[in-house]
Amino acid sequence: MRLIRLALPVYVELLTAVVAVGLIDLLWVSGLGSQAVAAVTVATTTEYLALGVILAVQTGTTVLVGRRDGKEPITPVIRTAWLLWAAVSLAVAVPGVLLREPLARLFTGDAVTAGLTADFYLISLAGLPVFFAQSLTDGIFKGRGDTTTPMRTALLCNALVIVLDPLFIYGLDLGVPGAAVATVLARAVTLAVALTLLSRRAPRGRPARANRADAVAIVRTGLPMAGDFLARSLVGMVLVEVVGGFGVVALAGYGIGTKIMLAGVMAFYALRQAAMIQTARSGDAGPALGYGLAAGLAVAAVLNALATPAAGLFTGDPAVAAEAVGFLRWMTLYLVPFGGLISVGGVLQASGKGSRLLVATLAGFAAQLPLAYALGAALGLPGVWLAMAAGAALTLALVAGPGLPGGSAPSAAGPVRSRLSPGAWRGRRGSGPSNAPGRAPRSTRTAAGRPSGR
Repeated sequence: MRLIRLALPVYVELLTAVVAVGLIDLLWVSGLGSQAVAAVTVATTTEYLALGVILAVQTGTTVLVGRRDGKEPITPVIRTAWLLWAAVSLAVAVPGVLLREPLARLFTGDAVTAGLTADFYLISLAGLPVFFAQSLTDGIFKGRGDTTTPMRTALLCNALVIVLDPLFIYGLDLGVPGAAVATVLARAVTLAVALTLLSRRAPRGRPARANRADAVAIVRTGLPMAGDFLARSLVGMVLVEVVGGFGVVALAGYGIGTKIMLAGVMAFYALRQAAMIQTARSGDAGPALGYGLAAGLAVAAVLNALATPAAGLFTGDPAVAAEAVGFLRWMTLYLVPFGGLISVGGVLQASGKGSRLLVATLAGFAAQLPLAYALGAALGLPGVWLAMAAGAALTLALVAGPGLPGGSAPSAAGPVRSRLSPGAWRGRRGSGPSNAPGRAPRSTRTAAGRPSGR
């Protein structure tokens, strides 16, 4: 149950931080017309893709802090991570602001929509360092076994956006840029609160300096996760093109279906983060694969039960609703292996096997995309959905096969425990659970309960 206790707050955080802010902005600008809605949709999607860049620093920091907390000083890792944050923020925000107009035109050919998107970019891309800083702060909390504080700060940010959006959009008559101002301001206030809490709970000790070795370790550990994220985003864009070939109704149904499915898929990513945290802190994530497969079954069952009424909330067109429902029904074949794959990914990331996950992900996509075109031509849209399921199943087979520590294929009940026990860390350089002799320190033994350092 340790994974579940860690994962539940992460699930709430992901729903609020990843899904809700964009939806809140869309809700408030909807009164400005369809072009305003299109502009905010494009801009928030771009921001979501930018998250993949800082993900390397965030996840790498979470893993390294988790390995060292209670065993070695974590201040050098944190200081190094903040230097990396500064470098990444400048590398993304400055070109983004300067190139905002051609970037906007890249996503839309409508001049008015492109202009509104560029106006939103001016604020949102300039505010990316705040967004990235909050992501890194959350990663540090999680590395210390605390998933509750990131959840609370995410809820605070959403509450602020709900209040500030109408004030800036309508009250101050800023329109679409007002949504960006409100979001950046809400994130800045939330970041100030989070940094205050982090400072109070930081371990006290001798001052430490950032160093190159930690920088290399953070980036090397986090890059596979960032690569996995970006690969999935790019393949998602290709699938939009494939589905679009079946017509506007099919594309609209697919868009609605993916939005509905996202609420369930976030449970898998919550389990992945929980498995990554637990593995980094103790070397043993428990039955992560079993939890992931069970979550896949549960999400599939719920989506099948709610497919028709949920689709009806997004459209009054029976044809579009039918396509969305059909998509959600077929996704049963995809969600089960995908749930297991995403959950095990956190274990691989924390145990230094993230490159295997990335290679397996790319191999799965290399099979999925040709299948999507071939089966789509032969079977129609169901062929595309079958290709998605086949790609997820292949990737899961590659990452959960006999090549991992332990040497044997995992069982659904407890694969990770046997393959990634503390013994699997022995012989690795750097800090880790195996480096602490004797009984594990209190901060590790209580990772799923009250965080250390409070």
